[in-house]
Amino acid sequence: MLGLKLPTDPRWVNIVEKNIEEILTDHAFCEQKATSTAISLIVSFPEYTDLVQEMTALVKEEISHFKMVHDKIIERGWVLGRDRRDEYVIQLLKFFPKGGSRTTQLVHRLLYAALIEARSCERFRLLSEELEDKELATFYRNLMVSEANHYTMFLGFARKYGNKKEVDAKWQDLLEYEAEIMRDLGTSETIHG
Repeated sequence: MLGLKLPTDPRWVNIVEKNIEEILTDHAFCEQKATSTAISLIVSFPEYTDLVQEMTALVKEEISHFKMVHDKIIERGWVLGRDRRDEYVIQLLKFFPKGGSRTTQLVHRLLYAALIEARSCERFRLLSEELEDKELATFYRNLMVSEANHYTMFLGFARKYGNKKEVDAKWQDLLEYEAEIMRDLGTSETIHG
């Protein structure tokens, strides 16, 4: 369904289970960054009314997810750690060339967002199926459904605003590139790493 070219090795969950505090902190910041992305799209492309409407709803949802993850951290007697670099996103954002028309820039940003949400969804699915901590497994199962909806929403907007054939070709190229990035990741207790 997600179209990812390289699935996460299920053994990644074993790495996560050794440091649940770290994955929750990383996850909280992923939700905060998703909120920021939605706000940035509103600020950068206010003329797309349907996008603004959806991003407004997404801001509310993503910040509520941040709160849910932060509450999990507090429940376990921990505090939110500091944000760290997301090597996955840093590498991913190198794919499309800078510049181009406003429409091209928008399409590229939407495709990046779709892919990040798709990978998050895939990772949440793994956590929901493989974590020994059943409470957290259920938590991630519920979040997985939202992430799948986000991925399809971003991809749908990219196809709506760009030339569908060109967007689909760019999407496939981006998926191939992302698979190469993923070959070197999956070794840390981070949502994308």
